[in-house]
Amino acid sequence: MSNSADSHKGPVRRPRWRPVRVLTGAVFALAGLIFFTSFNTAKGTNIRTDASLLKLSDLIQERSHKNGALDESNGTLRDDVESLAQRDSGGTKADDARLKALEGNAGTKKLSGKAVSVTLADAPPNATAKLPGYPEPQPNDLVIHQQDLQAVVNALWKGGAEGIKVMDQRLISTSAVRCVGNTLILQGRVYSPPYKVTAVGDPDKLKNALAASPEIQNYMLYVNAYGLGWKVDDDGAVTLPGYSGTVDLHYAKPVE
Repeated sequence: MSNSADSHKGPVRRPRWRPVRVLTGAVFALAGLIFFTSFNTAKGTNIRTDASLLKLSDLIQERSHKNGALDESNGTLRDDVESLAQRDSGGTKADDARLKALEGNAGTKKLSGKAVSVTLADAPPNATAKLPGYPEPQPNDLVIHQQDLQAVVNALWKGGAEGIKVMDQRLISTSAVRCVGNTLILQGRVYSPPYKVTAVGDPDKLKNALAASPEIQNYMLYVNAYGLGWKVDDDGAVTLPGYSGTVDLHYAKPVE
């Protein structure tokens, strides 16, 4: 009887996996993998914050402070070497005078004299056009750029500056004034605005050179329209520090 009944049921079908069930299982498996990976990565820390990671800006500031300390140490050692050399240099007075002249031109010695300083600063972040006919400023209109600092330095050299200091560093012939984003990178050290440039020389000639510079005249349009910072001061008698960094050329060689 049972055999007869079974013969009318037809072939037995195997159960099929429904696509929805397969997809659901895959999603749960992937979620489990992500959870395990996150747990392994976090190791008990909050991975939504980068407080436990060294930020690039922190690394830059750390290297900048280290370079500053190395410059000071290098300057002290250079003074010691020069002091020892002066005890018995073996040269004549003419040789000594020539050496001092070369050191002065190289910027490795302190320089005293009347000076003019120029201070440049970013405009307020919420600045608006202060003059009729000017469009509302874009973010780039409100910050100091590399060409602005270069324009000031070049104008001061053209005005007969005997020596120039940017922030707390003396410029020499191989110095490069470079800006990355909103920061100045000068000889391995990082600075934020406002930027101060100090030049020793004839104050009247220096100020006339600043006023005659086409690049600075263009900068003054942004000063008047959007409030970029610009200040020129007579500093009286000042002493610029000597350059204390390395003088080796790493990316140049003499022409043969």
